[in-house]
Formats: sequence, structure tokens, C-alpha cells
Amino acid sequence: MGGGDAAGRLVRPFTLTGGRTRPSRADFTLITTVTAVDPPPARAPRPQPEQARILRRCAQPVTVAELAALLDLPVSVVVILLCDLLEAGRIHVRPPRPVSGPPDLELLQKVRDGLGRL
Repeated sequence: MGGGDAAGRLVRPFTLTGGRTRPSRADFTLITTVTAVDPPPARAPRPQPEQARILRRCAQPVTVAELAALLDLPVSVVVILLCDLLEAGRIHVRPPRPVSGPPDLELLQKVRDGLGRL
């Protein structure tokens, strides 16, 4: 009864990426910020349905991890689709900013203490 649903969920990501399992670029981390290009370039092909969903979510800057959670898709699938959108000129990508200076040890201690209370 429920076996078809589970099988569909396993096949779906594979079909969304056209069978690809690896991204074509290394531009994306979990905290990379993605924003849709508005208006889209004239030469850009019409996005596939899942790509259109991504573009709607990227109207405002969003991280790769947030995007995967919002779309209920594996991060690996989202990254492959984002690579396609980046190569088509449909999105801007902003890598995470490097941390400058030493970490705030007091803040880290408070976070650790708070997690310990959970």
C-alpha cells in the first residue's frame, strides 16, 4: 500500500536532476546565499517546474540550507538545480563571508551552556 509512496520519493530527486548525482560547480555550501536575477536574462531558457519553485523562493536572499528545507528536497538535489540556474544566469550567488578576528569565547560559552540545559 504505502510502498509506492516510498519508491516515488526515492525516484523523484533522481528525475529532478536528470540522473545527475554531482553538481557541475563547487560554488555552493550550506550557507551560500542565493538570489534570483530580476528580470531574468533574455537568453535564459524557461525554467523547469522545480527550478521555478527555487526562483520564487529566491526572490529574497536565502541560503542553500534554507532553500532545501523550504522545498523539502535533499540539499544535493537543490545544489544541482542551483548549478543549472547559475549557468543560465538566473541567480546570483554570494559565498559566506569569512570570519575575521578571534571567536567570541563568552558567546560560545553561553551557547554551550544553553545547549547543555536542553
